[in-house]
Amino acid sequence: MSLDATLTALADPTRRAILARLALGEARVTELARPFDLSLNAVSKHIRMLERGGLVRRRRAGREHILALEPAALDAPADWIAAQKSAWSARLSKLDDILREEDAR
Repeated sequence: MSLDATLTALADPTRRAILARLALGEARVTELARPFDLSLNAVSKHIRMLERGGLVRRRRAGREHILALEPAALDAPADWIAAQKSAWSARLSKLDDILREEDAR
């Protein structure tokens, strides 16, 4: 899965709430839809975005669709964020050093 697809999936609060529920364990699509004031079709669209981002996997049990969290899909965004944080921390530290030198003059 691409980083962009995963970040796009994470960008929506409804999808993040679905992921939070799935962190507790597998759930049927109808069960995931219950807490939201959305149609089953709308929740299904959110789930498809999560699938495109690699964040959930679906299996069928008879007529039911059961979803589970794919926590490893969070590794790529976490790594990207950590790299950005490190790069910006280094830049800001260097800027801080430069400003301190200027103040000392």
